[in-house]
Amino acid sequence: MASNGSRPLVGLTTYLEPVRFGLWDTKAAVLHETYVECVRAAGGNPVLLPPGGDWRPETLGWLDALVITGGADVNPLAYGQEPGPLTDAPRQSRDDSEFALVHAALALDLPLLGVCRGMQVLNVALGGTLHQHVEGHVKSPGVFAETEVDVVRGSALAGIVGERTAVLCHHHQALDALAPGLRAVATAPDGIVEAVELDGRGFAIGVQSHPEQNIEDVRLFAALVRTAEERASR
Repeated sequence: MASNGSRPLVGLTTYLEPVRFGLWDTKAAVLHETYVECVRAAGGNPVLLPPGGDWRPETLGWLDALVITGGADVNPLAYGQEPGPLTDAPRQSRDDSEFALVHAALALDLPLLGVCRGMQVLNVALGGTLHQHVEGHVKSPGVFAETEVDVVRGSALAGIVGERTAVLCHHHQALDALAPGLRAVATAPDGIVEAVELDGRGFAIGVQSHPEQNIEDVRLFAALVRTAEERASR
């Protein structure tokens, strides 16, 4: 854990996907570089966490903060539904790993940020459900859509980004029933939940958008790192 002025260690979950690099065409644990850049710019040391592993409070305490990153759809079986025709093939090892990471982080009151899929993982891990498909939140494949969202006054998120802000989205699923303890704190013009907070926690925020795609604005990551620093100093 961070101490004596060292940078907080911020865990970032990764994808296990087929990729090509150099001479290799293989399966690898990968992540958009922008996550790493944002954590560094915010004052943290990024630590990549591949899918899998034994994640419990006693095996996660060396981290100072955790980001559950974006990616493929959560397996609908996890929230009691059969997969729809537009739902991604399951990445079960990633689902299992990230559910365990969420529960371990919350047990430790570790500062936690869920990004896109990460917010959905947080909701499902705590007992919520998802809409398996919504329209209008993807400009085109691989292109992020900008939208204005309204943020609830007095929420932790409003204290970070204000009560109205532009965000970058790329998703076709959204929160449906909120898990117990989760509170919607931002919405898109069509009513889609754009952010949630978990009541009674120092920092547990999920956003449907992709703040890592704007390296010029790392306020959300900076708030995560600052909370980790404050927690380490207690």
